Amino acid sequence: MRTLCASTLIGEFFIVGFAGLVAMKDPDLSTGTVWTVCGIAMFLCVALCGMITRPGGVTLGWVLQIALVASGFFVPAMFFLGAVFAVLWWASVHFGRKVDEAKARFAARADGPDAA
Repeated sequence: MRTLCASTLIGEFFIVGFAGLVAMKDPDLSTGTVWTVCGIAMFLCVALCGMITRPGGVTLGWVLQIALVASGFFVPAMFFLGAVFAVLWWASVHFGRKVDEAKARFAARADGPDAA
């Protein structure tokens, strides 16, 4: 699960950076505010890569997904991109857990009594 989720988060890191560039064109938003918010979101993307397997890591990932979709109020394209990455996040968590379970079953079978 860690690899799939980390890949999704790294993709989001770049998307948040590009969204920051688009948000800078909005005259109602100050450059400092845009880059503070984007910087925090980009930091969270990278930090969550290392926290995926810890308790609450996946939940924080979901919070980040909701924030990305909500950022569509400032950069309308983020409604679509945030939804795409939310689906990718779900798939990463769902299928990553299945892969982890399959690996555990395979390891248990390999370590079984007849593994000689």
